[in-house]
Amino acid sequence: MNYNIRGENMELTEALKEYVEKKVGKLERYFNESPDANVHVNLKVRPDKTAKVEITIPLPNLLLRAEEDNADMYAAIDLIIDKLERQIRKHKTRVNRRAREMGSPKEVFAQIVAEEREQRLRVLEEEEEDGSFDIVRTKQFDLKPMDSEEAVLQMNLLGHSFFVFTDAETNRTNVVYKRKDGKYGIIETA
Repeated sequence: MNYNIRGENMELTEALKEYVEKKVGKLERYFNESPDANVHVNLKVRPDKTAKVEITIPLPNLLLRAEEDNADMYAAIDLIIDKLERQIRKHKTRVNRRAREMGSPKEVFAQIVAEEREQRLRVLEEEEEDGSFDIVRTKQFDLKPMDSEEAVLQMNLLGHSFFVFTDAETNRTNVVYKRKDGKYGIIETA
């Protein structure tokens, strides 16, 4: 793993960097081989002297992201690693369940990658056809098959108000969003 560690409103010491790398490095035990991923770590000290830690690890079939606030920076790092471990275990459970239903994990991932590639091509074709609007920013991302519960979890982990995903049961593109009353809604495509 490649580490990108930033400090805001604080001096980033070697001891703190080593602690982060040691703790995040323990996540590698959940993978068959060490993932070639960029680990983005943001350590921040707020004006009220509380620490905020954000870690984002984009992987080919999973985005791991967590935030944690605590009075102690080292305690916040420990807590955020626990959150990331829970995300990995939850993802592995779902992959294993899907593998039992659909075949080997290699076949499942191959199918997911093929579907994501097709979806990406459809999005690019639609953007090329419709050039009448002033688009100021384009974002591309892979749609991962998941259920609505996991989509809500991913949306909250990213801190967004909506999340686009492929429904694992219907294989259709859906959007989950947070309503003003704090509950969630789903927009299903026909």
